[in-house]
Amino acid sequence: MRTPASPVVGLWAYIATLLVACAPIESLRDSLAEPATAHERYAQALIAAGLDSTALGRDWLNASDSALRAPLGTRLPAREQGAYSPSEARAVAYRVALRDGQRLQVRLRIDGLPARLYLDLFEVTTDSARPFVHRATADTAAFTDSLGTYHVLSHEARRDAEVIVRLQPELLRSGRYELTLQTEPSLEFPVLGVGNRAIQSFFGVERDAGRRVHHGIDIFAPRGTPVVAATDGVVRSTEPNNLGGKVVWLVDTLRRQSLYYAHLDGHAVVAGQAVRRGDTLGFVGNTGNARTTAPHLHFGIYRRGEGPIDPLAHVRLSSATPPALAADTTRLGTRGVVRIANATLREAPNTASAALREVPDETAVQIMGVSDRWYRVQFDDGTAGYLTAGAIRRVDP
Repeated sequence: MRTPASPVVGLWAYIATLLVACAPIESLRDSLAEPATAHERYAQALIAAGLDSTALGRDWLNASDSALRAPLGTRLPAREQGAYSPSEARAVAYRVALRDGQRLQVRLRIDGLPARLYLDLFEVTTDSARPFVHRATADTAAFTDSLGTYHVLSHEARRDAEVIVRLQPELLRSGRYELTLQTEPSLEFPVLGVGNRAIQSFFGVERDAGRRVHHGIDIFAPRGTPVVAATDGVVRSTEPNNLGGKVVWLVDTLRRQSLYYAHLDGHAVVAGQAVRRGDTLGFVGNTGNARTTAPHLHFGIYRRGEGPIDPLAHVRLSSATPPALAADTTRLGTRGVVRIANATLREAPNTASAALREVPDETAVQIMGVSDRWYRVQFDDGTAGYLTAGAIRRVDP
């Protein structure tokens, strides 16, 4: 006689049927108000299936919110390799400070079998009723190579802001992933063939014995060096003026701002002309009130409703690359024990980050991530942070 399946086994089989197969989730979604993101659709599917009343379903839904409210720190550029388990409902979030004009590029590589890992970006607000506003989600058009499957998330800051990048896998999946975060300027560097070192005068510096301030940055280069369009746009004017001499005003319609190029030696465009990013607008000179200085481009940004803004973060180049993974990645997903007295748990994988608490020796931890020479660890009470790899010893399975 066949033994009846236990209620627990039956529940897990039901969950697995709903969450591993794509079609049931989509059919559940169709009966609900259309959510904005794939993560929200998945959450709604859990609720519609009644899985929010199960321990694992509740844990998954709660983890989404608690990760946003207690994000880990990071220092860009960053690289972290992580693991997730079918028996746990986890989410991890990283806090990033962005300057106006920076673009954050997040790249997620999923190792092994395909799985849904929900990658979303939120902006932190001062509104207690809506403290986190969703701004971006990973591109669903993943691409695959011999190393795994990739998703990319991109977000351009239109003001100085703190954002949170949250990563959460679907239930009943196991695997590994690698996440990289780095920033780049949103605009093309406006002088061809030179870089950050050519910037020798900055926004806000006093001019004319304090009677005015500098509303841009000065980029020095040999006379005749091409000056290029920092973005797609339309040339609004090439009319000269006393301060700027020969100038170009370029309208950046995407960002509702105008780019100002001054002290040109000559023009390569006319008013009303549409240009593409990288097209030549003119040439470096010292016309206008720069006649007694070396040739340079005065580059400014004027935003509708704000006036002049600091253009530095919009064009400043970055050559930094994420650090290599120096800690042992084979320990991902395993348990360890703190081996030194009062190890310092930090909010980010560097010694300059905030200390969260001292961890006594012999404290058990779960190794959830590797970043540089650090492990991201989870404690039995659900709290998380970073410990140096040397502070954790292996334990027998």
